Amino acid sequence: MWEAEELGPEDVLWASTAFNGGIAGQQKAPCGAVSAAAVCLGLRHRCPISDKERANEARETARRDARLFVSRFLDEFGSIACGELLGIDFSSPDGYRKFRDSEMWREKCDNYVKFAIRQLYELAGS
Repeated sequence: MWEAEELGPEDVLWASTAFNGGIAGQQKAPCGAVSAAAVCLGLRHRCPISDKERANEARETARRDARLFVSRFLDEFGSIACGELLGIDFSSPDGYRKFRDSEMWREKCDNYVKFAIRQLYELAGS
């Protein structure tokens, strides 16, 4: 996805590094895949802010795509909240360790990320 947006893979990874466990482990926050998708949609539709008319249209398009993305994610998984999706308390000192050691991320989080990537590509074609 980052190639399509003319960013390096490390740029995107660093931009979303705090999305693990919601946002910095705040499991009431959106799933990191949802947050990262919203960032990607903003980057996809970016344009010079000095072109006010075009910037307003770009913001509306990014918001429309984000609403559609969230709606699809909700339909697929039932929630966008990290804690509801995983059922792990990331606020406890052992929460992240439990998550990592359980390899739940392979079973669940990888599916959320794959879904997000597919949706971003689909939205690019609409």
